[in-house]
Amino acid sequence: MASAPLLLEQFIYKKRNFVYAFVRHRLFTLCKQSLIRVQSAEGIKRIEISPKSNLKQLYDSVQNVLKVDGFGLFMERNFATELHASGSQLVGSALKHGDMVYLKQIAGTSSRRTSTTAIDNMSFNSAKLSTDRLTNSLRPSIDVIEDEVDQQLFKSSGTIKRERDSKLCHHNANGRCVHCSPLEPYDENYLKEHNIKHLSFHSYIRKQTSGMDHGKYFVFDDINCRIKPGCREHPPWPKGICSKCQPSAITLNRQTYRHVDNVMFENTKIVERFLNYWRTTGHQRMGWLYGTYEQHTDVPLGIRARVAAIYEPPQESSRDSINICPDENADEVDAVAKALGLKKIGWIFTDLITEDASAGTVKQIRGIETHFLTAQECITAGELQNRHPNPCKYATNGTFGSKFVTICVTGDQTKQVHMEGYAVSAQCMALVRDNCLIPTKDAPELGYVRESTDKQYVPDVFYKEKDQYGNEVQRLARPLPVEYLLVDVPASTPLQPQFTFTEYDKRQPFPIENRYIDGHLQDFNALSNYLSAWGEEDFLEAISDFHLLVYLYKMDMLPLRQHMGPLLEAVRSKNPNKAAEFKTDEVWKLLESLVQASSTGGGTTSYPSGATASTGAAGADAMDLDANTWTCSHCTFINRGELNSCEICSLPR
Repeated sequence: MASAPLLLEQFIYKKRNFVYAFVRHRLFTLCKQSLIRVQSAEGIKRIEISPKSNLKQLYDSVQNVLKVDGFGLFMERNFATELHASGSQLVGSALKHGDMVYLKQIAGTSSRRTSTTAIDNMSFNSAKLSTDRLTNSLRPSIDVIEDEVDQQLFKSSGTIKRERDSKLCHHNANGRCVHCSPLEPYDENYLKEHNIKHLSFHSYIRKQTSGMDHGKYFVFDDINCRIKPGCREHPPWPKGICSKCQPSAITLNRQTYRHVDNVMFENTKIVERFLNYWRTTGHQRMGWLYGTYEQHTDVPLGIRARVAAIYEPPQESSRDSINICPDENADEVDAVAKALGLKKIGWIFTDLITEDASAGTVKQIRGIETHFLTAQECITAGELQNRHPNPCKYATNGTFGSKFVTICVTGDQTKQVHMEGYAVSAQCMALVRDNCLIPTKDAPELGYVRESTDKQYVPDVFYKEKDQYGNEVQRLARPLPVEYLLVDVPASTPLQPQFTFTEYDKRQPFPIENRYIDGHLQDFNALSNYLSAWGEEDFLEAISDFHLLVYLYKMDMLPLRQHMGPLLEAVRSKNPNKAAEFKTDEVWKLLESLVQASSTGGGTTSYPSGATASTGAAGADAMDLDANTWTCSHCTFINRGELNSCEICSLPR
């Protein structure tokens, strides 16, 4: 009998693991709690949850314990069976006490997240509140004001209607079958039949939110190529790095969607006026596209960029290059465009080399055998798209991608001038933003991903291609073909020309800004000659010129900027009555009197000639004579006596 306690003690301590597990199991059973093990990259964590809780609450518990976002839970180690975060399915029906689930971070531009800010307490058993729950489940995580066209497309059904087939449909006119029911905007067969290469952005969103959960956990995650700051487990880079702060490797994929599906120039004269600089000088040219975004009916839930004007910033160009200079008037141009209901929607540049001037042909230097855009142009496009992000309520930071387009004017296969439209992918925008992508020196079609240095850590970037045996292999992006970063956007003009501004048929248009060549200068004489060619009854049509309005807005000699609000509204609404009211304003009457005096007095250009500039010092003694000089009352410049208008401001004597 004395050996009985000793045997019990030996049983408890020798079999401690068994007894401990048994007691813990009985304890969780009595407390009605289940222990779920979650295996992740950081190890195994234990989650205590009631079997009567739903899977959505399990996702919330995992997020709170592991401090992660954008993940999925799977039953098997190979991530075959996923546990969807359902509000109706209980934990006890899918998992038992002690089961292990496997956590996987969802990589790429979209993932299923566990953030409850976009989740509504919805039950799929009730059909009465299904519509309200669908609307609430798509609620953004943060307050984001999207573009007007995005708001319109979000409210649209987007389905593709089909007519009743007389041969296959055997129902009445009010019925529907598989042969005539509406198609979803992302239907693959429909896109192939109509030769639509990319999904529209809103069609892609509809596709991602079309499941049973209506995309409650769908979100666009921004790609991060930098080390996460604030890690205290090791010294900062380059002395230390860990899996928590290290950015993941990136595999480049061709983007299946695009934010803008078409670029439409309202009329050919917009492009022709832009190309006149190249035709005159032979130098390349660049400009900003100003216009609006509207619905594109040829693509399901598509968006079209409508170009109304091209503004040419200060630049230094040659036959082979363009150098964009800082623009002091950029804010004024944007202010005028905003008052007219326009915004900056893209940029355009030329790459033209004349082959036969008599025949009007140009060389084809871009194509599938050479390149579509150079690596430097892709980096520039990525930088511009990062400056003009697209507001999106499905994005973690409120913006994702960009509607900013790139237009290249070059020669085609027939050696004629044509336009090609592009946009770079979200992956390219991230690489450019984090300063990971640079151009190559000798091959314009190849980019290069930087290598890590002591100052910057750059993650590995890969792309996939087929080798000589037809096998898909993974390559390191050093170098990188830029085709993996491009999304082509068709660019065209409508059959019926449209005009937001003046349609120039016979009259000479107002000169374009920042063109310092003869016949293209913007000065007071050019303004006087332009306004003198129009009658009083054509005032609204005469003033409806984007370049003229920008010139008047930034003109310093007269305070027109503070008074141009009604004029810009009249041009935007095409209201002749408002334009006539502005014409009676004292400021405009003063401008008209100066124009009339300049036209009768015979003015000269505001830019001094080269001879005058070079002999300025030699003529200083002659200008001391009062008889041979006169002082401008507007800008106080001392002019020569034989001039009837100021050599600086071109106003009359």
